[in-house]
Amino acid sequence: MRIRYPFAGAFLILLLLSAYINLAPHTEPKKGDTTIPPSLQPNDKLLHFVTFFILSVAFYWILDTTRRRTLHLSVIVCTLVLGIGSEIIQSLTPNGRSFDPFDILANIIGSLAAVGLCTWYHKRMLERKRKSRFGGLLNDGAGEEDIELGTGGPDHVEELGPQETGVTSTRTLEQEVDNWDENAVDNWDEEDGENNPTGGEDSLKPAHGKDDVKLRND
Repeated sequence: MRIRYPFAGAFLILLLLSAYINLAPHTEPKKGDTTIPPSLQPNDKLLHFVTFFILSVAFYWILDTTRRRTLHLSVIVCTLVLGIGSEIIQSLTPNGRSFDPFDILANIIGSLAAVGLCTWYHKRMLERKRKSRFGGLLNDGAGEEDIELGTGGPDHVEELGPQETGVTSTRTLEQEVDNWDENAVDNWDEEDGENNPTGGEDSLKPAHGKDDVKLRND
């Protein structure tokens, strides 16, 4: 299991930024203050949804481990701890902000949406990687290039071993000598028969000739 440092750095930066925004003192707009029109003010619930969506996406890809373990860690850390704990800490901090259960709901929905999307993409990526690795055996190694995974193509064809190809190299003379068993029974007669398959017929010809001479003498 290794750590993807770009995603870890992005997660820490986003976490500090979101903590500063959520825990900063909240000031109510004064009456008659028209600096920001109400129509242009951002929706608080939408900000919570987007913030935890981005945080969960960044956290999901920090650890290079199994999909199940990443899913469990993302739900525990982002959805439960940060999604619920941030609102509790916000209510306990004297910054003029009150506890809002709908903010927690927006945090949980945004985090679960991100984790679900990342889990689907992670599963799809693993399936494509598995097909690119073992699909070459069925297609004689002529797999198409996968731009998403960066595999395939003529430059990425993996060499197959003798067990995959079914072709094994012949032994050298030194290997034959090392593996020679002096107590084994020699099969030279069988090898001579294999090297000369017509030898049996030729060996019968002299016998037939002797029989013919014997019959003539009789």
